[in-house]
Amino acid sequence: MGLEQKLGNMGVVTYRLEDLINWGRTNAMWPILFGLACCAIEMMGSQAANYDASRFGMELNRPSPRQSDLMIVAGRVSRKMAPV
Repeated sequence: MGLEQKLGNMGVVTYRLEDLINWGRTNAMWPILFGLACCAIEMMGSQAANYDASRFGMELNRPSPRQSDLMIVAGRVSRKMAPV
């Protein structure tokens, strides 16, 4: 039984933060940045040299979800943003 059969048509996978951190310790994560508000500017600043995210293997911000391992939603998500 594959992951698609277990999840059905959910489209979203939630995960515990502790397990996500342990997964990140074993692999180099390539995140996609989904910036919605001023929090996106803060997230982009965290990729700068003085915070050194590249030591965790996160220096590649990917442009599409197909190429990324982790989606970071920086900002507030409201019901208006959901599809009708």
